[in-house]
Amino acid sequence: MQAATPASAETRHPGRVGAWAAALRPRTLAAGAVPVLVAVALAWRWGAWDAAVSLACLAGALLLQVASNFANDAFDYLKGADTAARVGPARATQQGWLSARQMLTGTAAVVLAALCVGGWLVARGGWPIAVIGLTGAVCAVAYTGGPRPLGYLGLGDLLVFVYFGLAAVGGTVWLLAPERIAEPGVWLAASAVGALASAILVVNNLRDRHTDAAAGKRTLAVRIGPRATRAQWAALVAGAFSAVALAAWESGDAAWLLPWLSAPLAVKTGRAVRRRDGAGLNPLLGETAKLETVFGLLLSVGLVASRALSGGAP
Repeated sequence: MQAATPASAETRHPGRVGAWAAALRPRTLAAGAVPVLVAVALAWRWGAWDAAVSLACLAGALLLQVASNFANDAFDYLKGADTAARVGPARATQQGWLSARQMLTGTAAVVLAALCVGGWLVARGGWPIAVIGLTGAVCAVAYTGGPRPLGYLGLGDLLVFVYFGLAAVGGTVWLLAPERIAEPGVWLAASAVGALASAILVVNNLRDRHTDAAAGKRTLAVRIGPRATRAQWAALVAGAFSAVALAAWESGDAAWLLPWLSAPLAVKTGRAVRRRDGAGLNPLLGETAKLETVFGLLLSVGLVASRALSGGAP
């Protein structure tokens, strides 16, 4: 198995703009974008398209993702989880590119922007959207912040599944086509993309389990160990493919099976997850995000094409 080595090659200061760009963690942003895309495709399939609402949902999801990334960057440094022994990609606060105060100020600004977008969406969707938005904003910060950070309690995997799967897809569908919210396909699609978003976090936590354990960050990977964590990654990915297969069977629409074209990528990435460790897992964070993106794009194309092939019938 590939040995763990510190990511020391990434310590050169990238400049102010580069530092903020690194703090965004671009490879993880698929977790915010894909569920909204899938939900919009579902709504389009039902003839319920609204460009303004769709863009606002996308903006809100991405802003909450960025807020979580910024807060994680600052709080993991302050709590001692990000140190010179870190084997993952360089973090802006730990490297000294940005201060913890700057990062937390950025977090507050992004959360405020998310709440502004959310306020407009609440006016459209009512209290369910308010609950999703407010709890999402709190969890984005409380994931690594506060006296008992949720991520340090091993709840990160569940939170990602809920907010970047069930809440993101369900909330977007509620805004675009509320009469369809109870359809099984909504929740099967939400479960599929939520599982893949969680798989991204699993790779991150598998890689960081040693430094996390030393800092008292009891992620699920720390609690169950590397072998079970690798099995968890495989189960989440298999669950995503199973969910769309079940949706195809339930609906009688083979368009749900289009994401299966991404199965070779899933197999290739899964083999690498089993073999690699430490810094060797860094590329697989991006590969798992790529898997979610390709899976989500294929699902969205399938749903849109299904309506077109049926002559526009929902």
